[in-house]
Amino acid sequence: MFVASLLLGTILGLAPPERGEVEFRPGPREVEVPERFRLEPATFAFERTLVYDAGRYTVSKLTFPSPITSPDEANNTVHAEFFDPVGFPGKRPAVVVLHILGSDFPLSRYLAARLADRGVAALFVKLPYYGERRPLNGPGPVPRKFLSEDIERTMNSMRQGVCDVRRALRWLASRPNIDPERLGMTGISLGGIVSSIVTSVDPDVQTAALLLAGGDLAKVLWEMPETAPFRESWTASGKTMADLKALTDPYDPLTYARGMAGKKVLMIAGSVDEVIPPASAQALWETAGKPEILWYECGHYSAAGYLLPGIRRAVEFLGGEPPPPSP
Repeated sequence: MFVASLLLGTILGLAPPERGEVEFRPGPREVEVPERFRLEPATFAFERTLVYDAGRYTVSKLTFPSPITSPDEANNTVHAEFFDPVGFPGKRPAVVVLHILGSDFPLSRYLAARLADRGVAALFVKLPYYGERRPLNGPGPVPRKFLSEDIERTMNSMRQGVCDVRRALRWLASRPNIDPERLGMTGISLGGIVSSIVTSVDPDVQTAALLLAGGDLAKVLWEMPETAPFRESWTASGKTMADLKALTDPYDPLTYARGMAGKKVLMIAGSVDEVIPPASAQALWETAGKPEILWYECGHYSAAGYLLPGIRRAVEFLGGEPPPPSP
């Protein structure tokens, strides 16, 4: 009875959480990281609670403090979900998984689960102002979001997201079953854009699969269907696209993409993408040193029909192995 109760408690997240600390001391290459994304020496606390055992992997909830302090308290705790493979020998590669702009978390969880199925530890990280990080009673009629008409705050969220992911990578590297020499990134759309920046600037990231990502943020933000209200208010205030570019260039993947040259990178892009135009994907690909790229005959939203083969290819690329034999 006790064993059954303990197992049930573990599956439901009722087992005692693991609490610990990770000490980060910058290596010699940290000085090469652009200052806005650089991590200071720090010891940060974390809490991990096991919530589900899927057989070939377990799922835990993870929280730790963001290295960047925003004006919103709820946003300053990073929330993540750790998909830890079971039954694979040796230390495992590990990947941070990032979500799309529309916060379709089930899609990110599916990608993380498929990675763990194949022996790759996956940490699904929620970006600033998503999920539990969105303030419930923020100022104004609508809650704060990652992407808003306040482009300066949006770029601050981008900076915070990159730094959060870099700290998440440090947490992964501290785990006893993770190989710190095999850290990677993956994400779709917004997640792919943030992943490309992290891959470019973080010296410990060696591999990445970037789905529906691109550069030239100013052009992307200017032309996205979702940002039509922003364009109207931006131009009504007398500002131009050149003003927008000046704000976004310090956070544009193209600014840093040369840092991906020589790393193991896969890009998957849509040939008629209406959100991340093919020219934006092409520019990122060229600046990154022309890594492997797959073009699907789809747009941004019609890419849903290609996601399963795209995810399978990404999992294989990121080090996925055949599952171990059943006991």
